[in-house]
Amino acid sequence: MTVQPPRAAAIESGSGSTEGSRTGITRRQEELIRHTFIDFKQTSDFLTRPLVFDRADGLYVWDQNGRKYFDAIGGIFVAVLGHRHPRVIEAMHRQMDRITFAPPLHGTTDAALDFVEKLGSVTPGNLNYIKGFSGGSESIEAAMKFTRQYFKQTGHPDKYKFISNYLSFHGSTLAAMAAGGGAQRKAKFQPEVPGFLKVPSPIQLRDRFSSWEETNRFCAQLYEDVIVSEGPDTIAGVILEPICNTGGMVTPTPEYLSMIREICTRHNVLLIFDEVLTGFAKTGDMFAAQTYGVTPDILCGGKGLATGVIPVGAMMVREDLADCFYGPLESNVQFQHGNTFAGNPLAAAAASATIDELVAGNYAAKARHLGDRLRTRLEGLKSLGVVREVRGLGVLLAVELVQDAATNEPFPVGRKLGEALRGPALDNEVILRIDPDWFAVCPPLIAEESDIDDLGDRIQRSLEQAIVTVGA
Repeated sequence: MTVQPPRAAAIESGSGSTEGSRTGITRRQEELIRHTFIDFKQTSDFLTRPLVFDRADGLYVWDQNGRKYFDAIGGIFVAVLGHRHPRVIEAMHRQMDRITFAPPLHGTTDAALDFVEKLGSVTPGNLNYIKGFSGGSESIEAAMKFTRQYFKQTGHPDKYKFISNYLSFHGSTLAAMAAGGGAQRKAKFQPEVPGFLKVPSPIQLRDRFSSWEETNRFCAQLYEDVIVSEGPDTIAGVILEPICNTGGMVTPTPEYLSMIREICTRHNVLLIFDEVLTGFAKTGDMFAAQTYGVTPDILCGGKGLATGVIPVGAMMVREDLADCFYGPLESNVQFQHGNTFAGNPLAAAAASATIDELVAGNYAAKARHLGDRLRTRLEGLKSLGVVREVRGLGVLLAVELVQDAATNEPFPVGRKLGEALRGPALDNEVILRIDPDWFAVCPPLIAEESDIDDLGDRIQRSLEQAIVTVGA
């Protein structure tokens, strides 16, 4: 039986009345919320404590009732320079006076070419062939299509499969979803697009080995085991996030990524880094690839690329790989892919300004400094007896929650500490990324030490209140 939402009354224009409302939204807004979908949330649950944001500036967002929140994840790992950064806003204003859209089937713009130059100047290795998109999922889709076409045009037409890990998330479009591993976000859309294989994430096997290093070595070797078992002539690429968000900021050893790099090279498999979330100074370098000292063949970016002022993503490709897409008209070897808003001049101008500011302000170094201070505050939460581990690099950090830190016993289903943390976090006016067994932070890089201390205080108060709720 299909459960239907209550039929909405006629929606009138205007703000509506809040009389009788206990949620801080108008009746009109409530009815309109029932006419849309909030990402990954059940509408009935969202309406018990709805958030309707009204404005944002720097480190903070305000709801429509005037309540001010410390945005500890920069929107959703997006606002690396905070909300509405003046340099980026001004660049958009200048571009709006010239051209805001150009037909990508017919040509490009100087703004888009400037973006190619700026982004190519900060990528690792020679990943300086750039194509812009309107988000991370588009970038991942493009990377997979590029990989398959590359092998068809270089004499390996049977190489079409991709390997990723079971905790990864690579986007919400169908092929990107198939590359991801989390059952919760894809089970309702199966069967999946074929051609995607999985191996366990190191964190899934950590308790079977004597050390994190040994776990990582074993899990890295699994990629080669799958390549050999499937047949190297059928494997096109390995897709991974240097730090896996949906697994709770799983932070592998440098050896893990180095081993996978060597495996891919040995078997003529392209290594694709999904840095949609990790990219743009958060880890202490412009990209996590540079933090780890491992260069992929293709790198995908998004989220922080324009510090949240406009949707934008990008695929960055090794120069020699892109060369096989260049030839005379009759060769028909051009990259057979496009999107309406790929290389959009307004988005390109915002992204270029973001890159300029990140470089000029040396924000990667600041991420290391702020990250050290923030990690110290989060490590201090271990005194509460419910923290197993603090993970991440730079300001991109997560805290794993357990019922008993002495034994690492997890909270049982129905009494998860993360679920209990959601309310207290909002009460203490801090926006976190919260899962049942962990929470994550990634404050904008415009924060100062005093802001990090304030954030640490808000998190500690929130966690203490959540502990009381679950009776830990």
